[in-house]
Amino acid sequence: MPQRRVVVVIYSGVQALDIAGPVEVFDTVNRLLADGLDLGYRIGFVSPDAPRVRTCAGMVVEADPPEAGEGPIDTLLVPGGWSLKEALGRGELVSWIGRAAGRARRVVSVCGGAFLLAEAGLLQGRRATTHWAFCAELARRYPEVAVESEPIFVWDGRFVTSAGVAAGIDMALALVEADHGAAFALELARFLVLFFKRNGGQSQFSSILETQLADRPPIRTAQEWISQNLERPLPLPQLAERANMSLRNFARVFRREVGVPPGQYIEQLRIARARTLLESTDLPVTQIAHRCGFGAPETFFRSFGRALELTPGEYRHRFQALSPAGLMVPSGAAEGRVG
Repeated sequence: MPQRRVVVVIYSGVQALDIAGPVEVFDTVNRLLADGLDLGYRIGFVSPDAPRVRTCAGMVVEADPPEAGEGPIDTLLVPGGWSLKEALGRGELVSWIGRAAGRARRVVSVCGGAFLLAEAGLLQGRRATTHWAFCAELARRYPEVAVESEPIFVWDGRFVTSAGVAAGIDMALALVEADHGAAFALELARFLVLFFKRNGGQSQFSSILETQLADRPPIRTAQEWISQNLERPLPLPQLAERANMSLRNFARVFRREVGVPPGQYIEQLRIARARTLLESTDLPVTQIAHRCGFGAPETFFRSFGRALELTPGEYRHRFQALSPAGLMVPSGAAEGRVG
C-alpha cells in the first residue's frame, strides 16, 4: 500500500493549531509505524500565498504553490483562521479547493475551514459542523448545509468537518483509526498524551465535572460527599441536609454554582467513574454498574449510551489498556495491527 498523500491548503491568516494539530497526528503515525515509509502519510502544504505563509498568530509556514497539489490526493485538509472572511472572497482559492476535492478520497476541514468547503459548493445537502460560535453563521450563509452545532466532528460520506481548533486532533485520530484500526489509533492517542480519544458524537460543550468545584462551602461539601459515595443512593433531600439547606434552595444554588442540576451532576460523575473502571479493570459490566451507583444494569446502559453514544462493551473494546509494553512494538506486531 503506498503512502497516503495529505494535502493541506493554507492561506495568509490561517489558524496555526488548525494545521499543526492534525499534521502532528499524521506525522506521529509515520514515526511510530516500523514501516511508516510505506504505510504512513506524505504531507504537503499548498497555498496561493507560497512560499512563506504567515498564520494569524505570526508563525510562518513554508508552502508550495497550488500546482504542487495536482494529482490524486488521499486527504485534502482545509483549516480555518481569523482571516476567513478575506479567504472566502478569494475566488482562486475557493475554486482550487473545489477542483482538488474532486481528486481526493476524502475532504476534511477544521473549525472555519467548513466555510471554505461550503463556499466551494462541496457541502450541499450534507451534514457538517464548525466551531460552536460560528455554527449559526454557517447555517445562515449556506442554508443548503445541515449544520450540527453539538458534535466535535461530523462524518458524511467522504467529507469530515470538525469543530474548533483542538477538535481537529480528535478528527485526525478518527481518520487514523479508519486507516489503521482502532488498536493502533488508541496507542497513538496515548503517545500523544491525549486524556481521551473522543468520538465524533461527543458534545462540543462537554466538561470534566470533577473539576467544577463550587465557590460556596456548603455546595463544595455536597460535591465531595457525592464523589466519595457514588456507589450509594444519593437522594437530593439527603444532600440538601448535608449542605444545611432547604431542598429547593439547594437545587437552585447547586445549579447556579456548578452549572448543571444535582441529578445530572451525579449521573455524569458516575459515568466518569464507570469509564475509568472500564479502561483499567476487567470487572464485569454489571459489577461496574453497581460500584458506580446505578440501580440496575439497564439504567447504566441507558445513561452510558446517552452520554457517549457507545455501549459499555464498545467503550471497553476501544479504550481499555492494551498492554504494558506500550507503543514500541516489533515490526511484525505493527504489521498485525494495521488494518
